[in-house]
Amino acid sequence: MLWDYQQPVAIRFGNGRVREIKDVAAEMGLTEGGLLVSEHLFAKNGTAERIVKDSDGAISEIFSDFSPNPDVTEVDKAAALIREKHLKFVVAMGGGSAMDLAKSAASIALTNDSIAEYHGTGKAMPQEHLPIIAVPTTAGTGSEVTCVSVLTNRALGKKAPIVSDGFFPSVAIIDPELTYSVPPHVTASTGMDVLSQAIEGYWSKGHQPICDACAIHAAPLVFKYLPIAVAEPNNAEARQKMCEASVIAGLAFTLPKTTSSHACSFPLTNLHGIPHGEACGLTLDWFARINKDAQHGRVQEFARAIGFEDVDAMADAIHELKVKVGLRTGLKDLNLSAEQIADLVRISRHPNLYNNPVEITDEMLQDMYEHLAATD
Repeated sequence: MLWDYQQPVAIRFGNGRVREIKDVAAEMGLTEGGLLVSEHLFAKNGTAERIVKDSDGAISEIFSDFSPNPDVTEVDKAAALIREKHLKFVVAMGGGSAMDLAKSAASIALTNDSIAEYHGTGKAMPQEHLPIIAVPTTAGTGSEVTCVSVLTNRALGKKAPIVSDGFFPSVAIIDPELTYSVPPHVTASTGMDVLSQAIEGYWSKGHQPICDACAIHAAPLVFKYLPIAVAEPNNAEARQKMCEASVIAGLAFTLPKTTSSHACSFPLTNLHGIPHGEACGLTLDWFARINKDAQHGRVQEFARAIGFEDVDAMADAIHELKVKVGLRTGLKDLNLSAEQIADLVRISRHPNLYNNPVEITDEMLQDMYEHLAATD
C-alpha cells in the first residue's frame, strides 16, 4: 500500500485563544494589512470590530458582504478589496462560508482572474496566495485545516469544491467559546457534517492510516456530544468536544476526500435550500448500508471500532441521531415531482460520487431519492 500524508496547518486549540490572532500574525511578520472575512452576525454584534481593535492595527479591513454558500461573484468582490487596499493577509472568522470565501479570495486576489475560471472547470488554481489565519465559529466544516473551498455559481446553478494546496491556512485557531452563540439547528447541521466527513473519509477510495485514525477518533464524539450541544448550548464540555471532533474530522477527510453523501448534498442544497450538513446527513445512513461490505470488511471494522455491533447498527444510530437533534430524515414535505427526482439523480453525478467504495448507479440513486421523497 502506497500513501502520503501532509498537514501544513498549525493548530491552536482551546478556550479564549481567539485573543491570540494578533500574536499569530506578528509571529508571521504580519503587523499590518490584514483583512477580516467575517459573517454578518459578527459584523452586526460588534465581534468583528473588537477583533480589529484587538489586533493593534494589524487588521484594517472587514469584508462581510457574502451569503451562505458564497457565490463566485462575492469571492471576486473580496479579491478586488484585497487588490485595492494592497492587503497582505486574511483572517477568516466564521463557519464554512467564511472559510470558503477567504481561501479563494486570498489566492485569486494575486491574479487578475475571476474565481469562476477555476470553479468546476478543471483549471488548476495558481499556488501563490496570501497567508490565512482561520478561526472557525462552528463545530462543523473542518475547513480550517483543509485545502478545499466550496463555492456556488448561482448564475449557472452550480455548487462545487475547488481544491488547491494554496487554500491551506497557515494557522487555525479553534476557540470553543466562539460556538456558544450558534443556534441549535445550525449546531445540529454542522455537527452532522462532522460525522459525514469522518465516515466518508474512512471509506473513501483514498483512505490511508493516519486519516483513518482521525476518523475513528472523531465519529464517536459526534454521537455522544452533538445531542448535548444542541440541547444545552452553553455546555462547555459538549462544545469543546464537538470542536475537537470537527477539527479532527477535517484531518480525516482533507486528503482522502468525501464521497457519496457529499456528492448528493450539492443538489439538495442548490435546488432545495437544505443546509449543507443536514443534506449530507440525509443520505449518510443510506450509503452506510450500501457500503457496509465494501473494502474487504473495512467499513464493518470501522463500525465496530466506534462502538457498534455492525454497520447496520451504526446506520440505525445515524438515523436516531438525526431525529434526536431535529434534522430531516426525508423529503416528503417538498412534494417532489418525478422530474425533480430525476434532477437530483442527474446532478448527484458529482466527482465525489466516484470516490465512493461501491459504484453508485443511477438506479441506486433513483431508489434512494424515491424512498426519501416518500419519507417524513
